[in-house]
Amino acid sequence: MFIVSGIVTMEPEGHDAAVELFGPLTEATLAEDGNITYGFWADPARPGVFRVYEEWATLDAMGAHMASAHMAEFLTAMASLPITGTEITQHEVTASQRLM
Repeated sequence: MFIVSGIVTMEPEGHDAAVELFGPLTEATLAEDGNITYGFWADPARPGVFRVYEEWATLDAMGAHMASAHMAEFLTAMASLPITGTEITQHEVTASQRLM
């Protein structure tokens, strides 16, 4: 399994526009083969700061997602937002266990 996690930051005035873009992307991505979970979560104390979290069954599935039309549309639309930073990391997971 592969996990992608990180943070996207932008000026607070871009917050609402980003939320509008996240919905359709998330819906389309959750329907993709090999996607386990996918989403963006807003930091309640800092408008314009979003946590990204994804789980993929394989690298091929993640690659297909990155090449999808809905991802291309999303990235094009995000380019118009006042993004100030991204820090997104890919992790390969070989074992997991439930903590709670």
